[in-house]
Amino acid sequence: MEEREVINIKATVDAPIEKVWKCWTEPEHIKKWNNASEDWHTTVAENDLKVGGKFLSRMEAKDGSMGFDFWGIYDEVDKYELISYTLGDERKVKVQFKAEGEKTIIDQSFEAESENPIEMQKAGWQSILNNFKSYAEKADV
Repeated sequence: MEEREVINIKATVDAPIEKVWKCWTEPEHIKKWNNASEDWHTTVAENDLKVGGKFLSRMEAKDGSMGFDFWGIYDEVDKYELISYTLGDERKVKVQFKAEGEKTIIDQSFEAESENPIEMQKAGWQSILNNFKSYAEKADV
């Protein structure tokens, strides 16, 4: 199997880690932030947050032109610290959470896929993370 390039993205969320964790992991919140641009949305979110548990997000273009399922199986879940999972296409993803007072640093790394340029993948995932940051900072949780 070929070695995949690992892409890293980060965000500092101006919210305490308990709130960040809830927004990141609960389906009713996931549906509100899990999109890379305004013309997409997540119509279905399911999350069985435990080792061996599955998550699924159905991402669709708002105009109905296309959509796809984004899913994986959890490899590690360490509350308020780490979530790692294997995507349906066998790529690995790791999300680390670090509390810094009333802020939370999210450090996410993922293996690149081979169909799209690295910069495009990084920009797309960073855009979703930025949406998460904006949502989590304003959410009434």
